Amino acid sequence: ETCVMSVSDKTGIVELAKFLTGRGVKIISTGGTGKLLLENGVRVIAIHEVTGNENDDYFDGRMKTISFNYESALLYKRDNPKHVAQAEELGIPKIDMVVCNLYPFEKVTADPKCAVDTAIENIDIGGPCMVRAAAKNYYDIVF
Repeated sequence: ETCVMSVSDKTGIVELAKFLTGRGVKIISTGGTGKLLLENGVRVIAIHEVTGNENDDYFDGRMKTISFNYESALLYKRDNPKHVAQAEELGIPKIDMVVCNLYPFEKVTADPKCAVDTAIENIDIGGPCMVRAAAKNYYDIVF
């Protein structure tokens, strides 16, 4: 089994990752989350190995999880032979679990001194995309 972890609030993420890896789950992770996990002895597969995006910092990190390969890994139906064959043909991995929380937009913008640019950078795009893809394929993905 494979789990993707991409969190803004990292509370408890190391413990959860260790619990999962202790049960044989492989962890795919994004930049900051992956760095924290690696620093705490958790093996991770870098998200770019799934997305095909050579660098997680393209466009200042705005393109970490958005890609055909990644969204396909979340959306293809495991019980549909055509989908499974297409995933295999395209080298799309199977992701079974998503652990994600979104950028803290509400918290950041609650500060009256919050600059517009700061507010804009706290509009999460990849997180909602992955949560919605997992929800759409809830028969096959735990999130």
